[in-house]
Order: sequence, then structure tokens, then C-alpha cells
Amino acid sequence: MAPLGLPGMMTAIAITEHGGPMVLKPQMRPLPKPKEGEILIGVRAAGVNRPDVAQRMGTYPPPPGASDLPGLEVAGEVVATGDGVRRWHRGDHVTALTQGGGYAEYCAVHETNALPVPHGFTFTEAAALPETFFTVWHNVFQRGALKPGETLLVHGGSSGIGTAAIQLGVAFGSTVLATAGTEAKCAACTDLGAARAINYRDEDFVEIVKEMTDGRGADVILDMVGGDYIDRNYEAAAMDGRIVQIAFLAGVKATANFSKLMRKRLTHTGSTLRPRSTAFKGQIATELEAHVWPLLAARKVAPVMDMIFPLSEAWRAHERMEEGEHIGKIVLDVA
Repeated sequence: MAPLGLPGMMTAIAITEHGGPMVLKPQMRPLPKPKEGEILIGVRAAGVNRPDVAQRMGTYPPPPGASDLPGLEVAGEVVATGDGVRRWHRGDHVTALTQGGGYAEYCAVHETNALPVPHGFTFTEAAALPETFFTVWHNVFQRGALKPGETLLVHGGSSGIGTAAIQLGVAFGSTVLATAGTEAKCAACTDLGAARAINYRDEDFVEIVKEMTDGRGADVILDMVGGDYIDRNYEAAAMDGRIVQIAFLAGVKATANFSKLMRKRLTHTGSTLRPRSTAFKGQIATELEAHVWPLLAARKVAPVMDMIFPLSEAWRAHERMEEGEHIGKIVLDVA
């Protein structure tokens, strides 16, 4: 039974089979009912991310108990609350990290994985925050332990995650270098504060990182490429450098000289966010609210918006992402 005053059914975008973007089709689904500790959000906008594409293609299944619908971040209005919810009330405007189910008119999430929509932000802007900023905070600042004065190298600098990582690195006092594949994308990186953007199609990032750091190398490297970048990252890293892996767009296998790990005392780590516990994500949310949300409210940091598509055209958003021409975030307008 739907919460009082709400419809029993909703429009959602389902993955009807594994394959290309056109397998994303509207369906009518029962309205989610918030469980204990959960809020039900009337979704106004939903972010589009690489894991959504991987799920659609059958290479990134949802964790047990999660919705089979794609969509890992939403923004909207709280329309109902489950038992035990303390912070949020009906009518509150929130943005939230989800385990899935964001491509829909309604989505249930645990209250600790929601944050207030920053002052002055539209719902589409707010929907571009959770997956990106949770990922960057955990991988760059928690796992990578980036400190003021250090050098951060961001691969895929013009992506949603890349644009967020550049801005946060600069905001917290680091020198940021970034790689990207076109002059326009490189310009976007420098506009966000990168000290140098490296066009990987005709420049060697190892050489330029060493040049920019007087031979020292990068203290933290955020890598979503993998493949042959792994050995090159070891070469570009500084002594005691930290390499954080968040994806393998160029492949999960590589040949690397692992003696560099010992000689440079490197740390090569990585993570996936979606399978982590609700409590773990809630702790990230607490840190983001304390350290990053004030920067968003002051517009010192903001999501870079690429294109916005209506929910019914989610397939076009996936096409846009797979074309690889986007700069920043792709978002679905649900309302």
C-alpha cells in the first residue's frame, strides 16, 4: 500500500535486457514504501553515471536487496518517512546517494545517505552531487589522504568525477594536474583551477607531471583508466605516493614494473562505493556536510553541468555518456 496521499504506481526507467541504450524503457512500477530509517523522495532529478551504463550492459549488477532500476543519485522532495526517521520531514528538499532506483518518479533511501540541497542549487544541480562527491571525498581525501601543498593528478579530468576532484583539490590547498582528451576538455580543467591540463592524445603525462613537480611526481593519483596507465602512474608518482583506482576504462589487466612500488614506497588502492554499507556512506555524508557543503553553498565549488535530458529519454543520456564528448555531469529531469 502506498503512503497516504501518494499514487500506488510510478513511472520508472527499467533495463529491459542487457545491451545498448535503447534497452532503457519506461515502465509502471509500484511505489517504493520507505522502511525503518528510510525516506521516500519525490524525485525531481537524477544523475547519470558510468555504473549505470555498466549495469545496463550487464557488467555491474546491483548488490543484493537493491533496486534493479538504474540511478545512484537523486534530488527532490521528501514525501514520506519510515519509522524512526529523525532528521527529515515531508517537504524537505534533499539530495541523496542511492543503491539504485534513481531513474524513477519516487525513490526510497536511508535518511543518513541524504543531504540538504545546497542553498541556491536547482534540483538538477543537486542531483549531480552525491555519487560524484561521495566518490571523490572517499577516494581522494580518505583513501588517498591528500594534504594541502601536495600534488594531485586527476585522470579523466573533464568527467563528472574529474571536475569535482579538481575543484576540491584546489579548494583544500593542493596543486592539481589533470589529463583529458581534447583541447576543449583541457580548457575546462584549467578553468576549474588545474595548474596544467595534459592532452593525453599528444602529450606524455608522466613527462609533464615530472616537469611540473621539479622531478618529484604526484603525491596522489586518481585513476579511472587502468590498463597501461597503471605502470605509467607508478612512474609519475612521488615517493610515498598514493594511487587510487576507481575504474578500468582501458582494461583490468596490465603489465607493470612492481619494483617501483617498493622503491618509491607507493600505495596502490581502490574501491567501489555502491556495495558499501549504509552506515559507511552515512559517515561520508557527515564529512561532506561539514567540509564540502559550505563550499557548495558559497559557490566556491559547483558541479559542472553537461546536458539535461527528460526521464523518458534516459537512453539519450546514456548515448551522450558513451560518446565520450561530455564535460561534467549528465542529469535526468524527472519533474
